Amino acid sequence: MLETIFKAYDVRAVYPDALNEAIAWKIGCATGRYLREQNDGRPGEVIVGRDMRRSSPSLARALGDGIRAAGMDVADLGMCDTSMVYFAINHQSAVGGIQTTASHNPPQYNGFKISGPQARPIGADSGLAAIRQIAESLESQESAGPSGAFRSLNLWDAYRDHVLRFFRPPQTAKRPLKVFIDASNGMAGQMVPRVFGDLEGIEIVGVNFETDGTFAHEPNPLVAENMIPTQEGVRHHGAALGACFDGDADRCMLTDEKGQIVGCDHLTALLVQHFLERTDPACDDSIEAVIPGTRTIVYDLRSSKTVPQTIRSLGAQPRRSRVGHVFMKAALRDCRGVFGGELSGHFYYRDNYYTDSGAITLASVLWLLGQREQAMSKLIAPFRKYPQSGEINFRAEDKDAVLAALKDRYGQTASIDELDGVTIDAFDAAGYWFNVRPSNTEPLLRLNAEAADRATLEELLAEISPRLGEPAE
Repeated sequence: MLETIFKAYDVRAVYPDALNEAIAWKIGCATGRYLREQNDGRPGEVIVGRDMRRSSPSLARALGDGIRAAGMDVADLGMCDTSMVYFAINHQSAVGGIQTTASHNPPQYNGFKISGPQARPIGADSGLAAIRQIAESLESQESAGPSGAFRSLNLWDAYRDHVLRFFRPPQTAKRPLKVFIDASNGMAGQMVPRVFGDLEGIEIVGVNFETDGTFAHEPNPLVAENMIPTQEGVRHHGAALGACFDGDADRCMLTDEKGQIVGCDHLTALLVQHFLERTDPACDDSIEAVIPGTRTIVYDLRSSKTVPQTIRSLGAQPRRSRVGHVFMKAALRDCRGVFGGELSGHFYYRDNYYTDSGAITLASVLWLLGQREQAMSKLIAPFRKYPQSGEINFRAEDKDAVLAALKDRYGQTASIDELDGVTIDAFDAAGYWFNVRPSNTEPLLRLNAEAADRATLEELLAEISPRLGEPAE
């Protein structure tokens, strides 16, 4: 059973068929033992939070009991966004933390996002496999009672202060803003009022702020139809910006004042100068804050060419990363970079302990927009230089063979790297580049392509699509 619910980056499954309270206890106990071992065998405190799903209270309670059975203490944040767990781990100097959430998945799903000290992500290659092995060795929860302590912890005021340091640099906003927010019936419904609710000069118009465990639409802003309420709301209310959050509110997708979706790579490019110039560290209680940073920006390798071009034009160093929060966070921390952006809507901040935050993304964009006279569409327009395919999925039973054939076909005329799947870059010579990545869990290949003009992109897609297999929804 456990092998089906442990994924590359987290634990996730349907409740209660594959994930239930008994399994949650084992995962809690296993995580507690793992974190204690990493802490040189000493006990410590583990932060626990949960989202609004109807199964989350009982799963989080069982998880906490398991952690305490391992001799570790539990500090319970209650219902909160995932990024608040990252903040709490650092603010409390905890040995780690776990958020009970299934993020953007439908309501029948739930799961756990597990972090270590300083909110370093624990994935399959960085401890999650070890936690699974420990969990598989455990008997039922009746075999051991809790020995660690338990306390409730309210950090909303401290968390609000932390997030708003990204909104309140020395300068003040030059103009008031109206923002339309779709909370997707997720944790933004709790976070946005508590963090942004009474900001001077910011008017919030919202929809789907109820957090009763039901969803007006799937809490996944990467799906185009889920962005429709935000797009319509921005236009109807004359808002300067639209934001749609996912279920656990660690990421958001934005629209401009016309309701056009802002590409996350284009937003990364827009924010580069702001974060290179920003001098007010917002995590000065972190050990990382005493280490000098670099002028490096990390970006998802699927991003537009405008991202590295913009970074270099501002005298900074671009660094490509594999797709996924585990890799993005590791890359940003490794180079002590300033900021990082991923196409999925995750944005990462040095001054947020090298972790992602939907709240900080919103705060940063609101501040930037408030400083400028131009509308969001005008600010983004310079970065929409090249036509893009978006991510297209293809069914391919032998993914390795397809990737090998691509390298053979293009190896003589383009540069090739295999940082994540295969990236073939002939942009300077022929005006195109593309990346093909295999899915970790399905017989799928994921294509992202970009070209200097629309005709070149269409010609490229017509040539390579038949080589990748059958198009998949």
